[in-house]
Amino acid sequence: MRKLLNKDVGSIGIGAMIVFIAMVLVAGIAASVLIQTSTTLETQALATGRETTEEVAGGIAIFDIEGKKGSSDLDALAITVRPRAGSPELDLNETIIMLSDGSSKVVLQYDYVGPNHFNSSVCAWDGEVFGFDYGTLTNEEFGILVLEDADSSCSQYTPVINTGDKVMLFVDVGTCFGGEVAERVDVFGYIYPEHGSPGVISFRTPSSYSDTVYDLQ
Repeated sequence: MRKLLNKDVGSIGIGAMIVFIAMVLVAGIAASVLIQTSTTLETQALATGRETTEEVAGGIAIFDIEGKKGSSDLDALAITVRPRAGSPELDLNETIIMLSDGSSKVVLQYDYVGPNHFNSSVCAWDGEVFGFDYGTLTNEEFGILVLEDADSSCSQYTPVINTGDKVMLFVDVGTCFGGEVAERVDVFGYIYPEHGSPGVISFRTPSSYSDTVYDLQ
């Protein structure tokens, strides 16, 4: 039978201490990894929640579309839009309009350097909506006319709209579709903001063009 000597007791104590220290180090590393992971997940969750809220609650709303007769048929559109309730700010520089008449489809963007592509109020045209010089717009551009903008957030170079703002977006459909749009034609499309829900464009042109201005949607 082997006797337990004093030196053996010391060796066992040192071994136990080494194991204990190793366990503490492993636990510390594991805790650090868990804390770092939880922090990363929390940050990602907050970002995802914020982006989801913007996508669900944000977006652009269309509440009126006016059309103007050209030489014989529909020649121009004035689309009145505003941010949806609860939507964050929308930058019209990052907004596109997709429009189709069933035969062709165009994608339009705002061009702030174009002549008369932006007007800060209807006063510039004595209250005449289609006094806007839409004839300078190409088949790749839309223009902006500001109706309401209490905080002056919508300017020529930074056309940002927020709660309470209303603007008109102008489209020269005669140029977009290679000619004026005839009677009884279905026109459809979307206005896609930088984030959030798009505005839906859907209407049928009148059965006859006896007037000059028409309420289309």
